[in-house]
Amino acid sequence: MTVILFRLFLLTAIVIIIYSVIKYFLDPRRKLEAAHNQGGFYLLDDPENVRKNLLFTYRNVMFEGEKFLGATDDSFEVTSIIISTEDTDELKGLSKKDFHFIEKEILIHYPKAEIDWRSPIKQLVKRNN
Repeated sequence: MTVILFRLFLLTAIVIIIYSVIKYFLDPRRKLEAAHNQGGFYLLDDPENVRKNLLFTYRNVMFEGEKFLGATDDSFEVTSIIISTEDTDELKGLSKKDFHFIEKEILIHYPKAEIDWRSPIKQLVKRNN
């Protein structure tokens, strides 16, 4: 009887370990961190939840976008996104072209949204537009 219980316990432990490994590799936050470390672009967002901010990384800079719901012609959509970053020192080397690329990528997901940047990015994007 104890041998059967031990085997059942061992099988349960193996299933839990396999489930944990699969869950780890499919976690979107891990993908965000990997893209951040590699310097790529990755957008982490829950489009169904307006209250949840969107997180994205581009060229080793982590950004956060706050979404706001508003009325459009025929429905309620995300109409405004305010983007900021906590570590402004990491912005070194980014150009206006990079921020236009980010805006274009976000507008793919939220075509009716107006994107606003927080300082100091706002001064760069608005200059000579």
